[in-house]
Amino acid sequence: MDIFMIILLVLLIVCAISVTFSKNLLNSVIIFMSYSLIMSVIWMLLESPDLAITEAAVGAGVTSILFFVTLKKIQGIIKNPENEKKEEEVSDEKSE
Repeated sequence: MDIFMIILLVLLIVCAISVTFSKNLLNSVIIFMSYSLIMSVIWMLLESPDLAITEAAVGAGVTSILFFVTLKKIQGIIKNPENEKKEEEVSDEKSE
């Protein structure tokens, strides 16, 4: 059990560091969500189920949904550039 806890703590540190260096906002939100899920598992291992449920619901659930909605509103979720080029070509062909 101690090895599993050490692995989770290392993953927690990796998630925290990778969020700070990520340039893509969508990737940052996904990494933050995984951080919350790992923290929830750690709370369960520390025998605090009430904190684990709260961390999973609020950290990974509600906060992530709010971040996704915010990214959508500010158009932070960008389509793949290759798909945009294909869509532009199709719309150009239709307009002719």
